Amino acid sequence: MARTYFGTDGIRGLANGDKLTPELAMRVGMAAGLKFVNGDHRNRVVIGKDTRRSGYMIESALTAGFTAVGMDVYLLGPMPTPAVAMLTHSLRADLGVMISASHNPFEDNGIKLFRPDGYKLSDEVEAQIEDLMDSDLGKHLSQGREIGRAYRDEEARTRYIEYAKRTLPKNIDLSGLRVVIDCANGAAYKVAPLALWELGAEVFAIGVEPDGFNINDKVGSTAPESLIAKVKELRADIGIALDGDADRVLIVDERGELVDGDQFMAVIAQSWHERGQLQGGGLVATVMSNLGLERYLGSLGLTLERTQVGDRYVLEAMRAKGYNVGGEQSGHIILSDFTTTGDGLVAALQLLAVLQQQRRPVSEICNRFAKVPQLLQSVRFKHGKPLDDKAVVQVIAESRARLGEEGRLVIRESGTEPVIRVMAECDDEQLVAAVVKEITNTIRQVA
Repeated sequence: MARTYFGTDGIRGLANGDKLTPELAMRVGMAAGLKFVNGDHRNRVVIGKDTRRSGYMIESALTAGFTAVGMDVYLLGPMPTPAVAMLTHSLRADLGVMISASHNPFEDNGIKLFRPDGYKLSDEVEAQIEDLMDSDLGKHLSQGREIGRAYRDEEARTRYIEYAKRTLPKNIDLSGLRVVIDCANGAAYKVAPLALWELGAEVFAIGVEPDGFNINDKVGSTAPESLIAKVKELRADIGIALDGDADRVLIVDERGELVDGDQFMAVIAQSWHERGQLQGGGLVATVMSNLGLERYLGSLGLTLERTQVGDRYVLEAMRAKGYNVGGEQSGHIILSDFTTTGDGLVAALQLLAVLQQQRRPVSEICNRFAKVPQLLQSVRFKHGKPLDDKAVVQVIAESRARLGEEGRLVIRESGTEPVIRVMAECDDEQLVAAVVKEITNTIRQVA
């Protein structure tokens, strides 16, 4: 389904660039408000944001749009994306909005929308909102007493912290653990360290001094070097890195080694399977997850259901087929017993629970399988559709044949930026490198 404004994860782009402007944000507010006005009560929308400077501008424009069509707005301030999803449902709001570009640099921003039950909107509903955005919205303006108003919710942060803490299994706290938490100078810079501290951990926080411009800048899950150094310096038991809106998480073990989302999901799946908590007979991950994860789950009698890239598609498969664990290699971990979207803090708490139960180091707990050689490279392009070029189509077909049935090749265009991602894996590491190099070189020649 072709859409003009929405991508794979809401609307995202350069703030005040070609797409994401105050005018567009106001039209999103008006159109989404009209779509979700429900009944004769005072309809409400909750709005959270990360710490980007442009968030103030977009928040004000959205507020103008929503109030113009009669919705009351509850402003949450800096708040993780999963917190907005949870609070949308908890506060019985008709709609939830998160202003964030996740792991992108500060110049970008985005708008994510949540249904009253806390789930992201379907492609069909986003398309309907787009149609409204391109219509004559002026004839739908509220007047007089019907115009909405805005409130600032000062208790939202406490609500989310208490919710996150309650996901930890009973009779487990984090006493005795030395934890370094990197909040990426983003949305969780207040809630994540406080939640860990209240649970008993000795907490060392970095990436907690946002200035509007330093979100994801040499900190967070996309730049773990600072976290690795701090874990080694403090001899911490574990390092936890969130991204800008805290819906993904990356772990560093006590030796300073990275743990990706595949190993993370393997730990939770096995732990929940042993406790009889795992549903669906396995977990859901994307085409990017390592073949080693699939083989490991098979050894436990569990399955791996694969989807296209995007946590929304993982969640759709989880709901359709009865799974309660899913996620992405990049660190989006969805635990549907607790959340309706990826939640970095809640996922980290589940791993910390295993750590406390087993009293073994992270390097042992999070080393469940040997990875199959896998290489992922991104190619940025300026114009056109490189994947439609005949030379690119041919090299991709030849590469699939070379990898054979035991290997995998995934080529995808990013839904949020002009980038093509090329991933190959098989047991022959040299072949993987050769295939990726040939494909990326061909794309660069035509792009």
